[in-house]
Amino acid sequence: MKKMSYLFAAALGLSIAASSFAAPVDYEIDPTHTYPSFEADHLGISTWRGKFNKSSGKVTMDREKGEGGVEVTIDLNSVDFGLEAMNTWARGMSLFDTERFPPAVFKGRLGAFANGVPKEAVGTLSLHGVTKPLTLKINSLKCVPHPLHKRELCGADAFATFNRDDYGLDAGKSFKFNMEVTLRIQVEAVAVK
Repeated sequence: MKKMSYLFAAALGLSIAASSFAAPVDYEIDPTHTYPSFEADHLGISTWRGKFNKSSGKVTMDREKGEGGVEVTIDLNSVDFGLEAMNTWARGMSLFDTERFPPAVFKGRLGAFANGVPKEAVGTLSLHGVTKPLTLKINSLKCVPHPLHKRELCGADAFATFNRDDYGLDAGKSFKFNMEVTLRIQVEAVAVK
């Protein structure tokens, strides 16, 4: 009888451990290791690249069920082309108009899981007062124990392409600039607990 009780207790313990592993995990985006960036045409002769120096957000992921969500808020005031005159222009009314529309927000559901790793985030991008569907393709996602925090640390590289004039960002269109922009979100996030 003691042996049976022990086996039952052990099985119950394993069951609880397995269910806690299967539970969704919440992650907080590390703003010091996350810098969304973009690529945009300049007169058809070169590609301008820039990044945003301030972002925040959260990720929830349940690898067992193959589901989760992501939300990234990008501070458009932190735009950085590597040229201050361009940064000032981009913050102004000709492009982002950050006085009226300071953040851009991507919200999505993680999907297309393979071996516990999502391959996409299907959601919406809110930018310049407009919200439209956008799917981020996830090139890579890896999780490891954080060497300092002793919690899980995940990193991913995701991208999407969209037309910026769909969001009212049509600067340069009359000069035949290509309106297609590639958004890349390279992100690191640490498990909350």
